[in-house]
This record gives sequence, structure tokens and C-alpha cells, in this order.
Amino acid sequence: MFDAGHIEAMIAPSLDAMGYSVVRVSFTGGRRPTLQIMAERRDEKAMTVDDCATVSHTVSALLDVADPIASAYFLEVSSPGIDRPLVRRADYERFAGFEAKIELQRLIEGRRRFRGKLAGVDDDNVKLLIGPDTVLLPLSAIARAKLVLTDELIAATEPHNHN
Repeated sequence: MFDAGHIEAMIAPSLDAMGYSVVRVSFTGGRRPTLQIMAERRDEKAMTVDDCATVSHTVSALLDVADPIASAYFLEVSSPGIDRPLVRRADYERFAGFEAKIELQRLIEGRRRFRGKLAGVDDDNVKLLIGPDTVLLPLSAIARAKLVLTDELIAATEPHNHN
């Protein structure tokens, strides 16, 4: 049985010490089982191919020692990208003001899918502005969430030119 939390707990301290944060750990089965590690730089600069290679080498070494997955698998390390998934409570706070798509595990107000502007977190709920209304979505009910690629998001993530 695959345990993403166990693997994240195993690799996060080393990556943290190197200046990276784990965004998400997932495992896909099938004909080509793949362990997917999504990481980002803690200084919030863009991940480079070299960063992904560094993370990959470190994770490979840690997993070779602990051997938490019984079968053969491929390791895939990636960066979250601009339209990144929102995984942790802090993600909803960090990206307040940007548009997001949120899919719930269960219906709330007769809906499972929501799209709106993130307005932070209140207790254990994500605040989402949809037009003039604020909807509270329980963090525990969120199945998937990601930022929407908008001009504002692109402008906020572009490197600043100091010419």
C-alpha cells in the first residue's frame, strides 16, 4: 500500500535543508508505476531543470535506503508550474487574490465544482469570492484545487526586470 504522507515525511527534511519544499507526492500504478514528487524552491524563484535533477538525486538516494515501495517504479520530479495545485492550507493564504478552481469530494450548496478568487482561510474553510458572494469551502472536503492561469497570475510570477 502506497503512503504519500510516509514518503513525504521521509524526504521533506532533506529537501527543506537544501532550500526546497515538497508540494505534493503521488503514485500512479498501471503498466508504468510512477512516483511523482512535485517540489518548489523555498525562495519562491522558478524551479530549473538543474533544481529538478538535484531533488531527483536526493530523493532517489533516500528512497534507495528506505525502500518504501515494494515494486519497481519510475521517479518523476517536477515543479508545480504557474497554474499550480493548491495542496496545503498555506497555499490558499499565499495565493489569496488569485483565481482558483476547486473541486470537492461532496456537494456543498448543490455543487461540487467552484471557481473564484481566493480570499484566504477562515478557521478550516477556504474563502472563495464568486462575484459579490463569499463561499466557505471546508479544507477537509477539497478533492482537488489549482490556480487558474490568468494574466494577473502570469504578471505576478514573471521575473522582475531591474533595467
